[in-house]
Amino acid sequence: MSGPARLVATSSQTVGPFFHFGLATNDTLGVIAGPDVPGERIHLRVTVFDGAGTPVPDALIELYQTDGSGEYPPPGGDKQGFHGFGRLPTLADGSCVFDTIRPGAVRFGSTAQAAHVNVCLLSRGLLRQIYTRMYFPGDPGLATDAVLALVPAERRETLLARPVPGQPGAWEFVIRLQGQDETVFFDL
Repeated sequence: MSGPARLVATSSQTVGPFFHFGLATNDTLGVIAGPDVPGERIHLRVTVFDGAGTPVPDALIELYQTDGSGEYPPPGGDKQGFHGFGRLPTLADGSCVFDTIRPGAVRFGSTAQAAHVNVCLLSRGLLRQIYTRMYFPGDPGLATDAVLALVPAERRETLLARPVPGQPGAWEFVIRLQGQDETVFFDL
């Protein structure tokens, strides 16, 4: 015998849906940027669908983003009403809505990443949380974003939020867990 057998998680050890009892009880976590935070006010509707196209009513969505100037809030605090973090459960229609501002491009020395929102999703049937990004169409930084460049061109559409027609400042981001047009997820 070469050592102890490696334990593997089973389907009874998924990350949900029990987290709603302890992690999804604070609706104020849907406000990422307070009303006095400078920047373009937006409402982000995130909707989650399973492989059959059915809404997932018990997922937990966490968002992390920069402020309008591309800066993250300091650790353990906020930046004048900007928290940079949000967490909400999905409802019966598979959606949740965050109030925030449009993020700025993230600068790293002489390079920058396009404006984006980091997305973490926890849901029944998953053995661990999954990560993706939400970008905004028309952003000039999309062409040079190093992370987006890792994604095959034909799959990049799955990472774009869409403006909601007739609702200024409203954006929708659809997450498809499997199947046609499955959202690109990142292995972190």
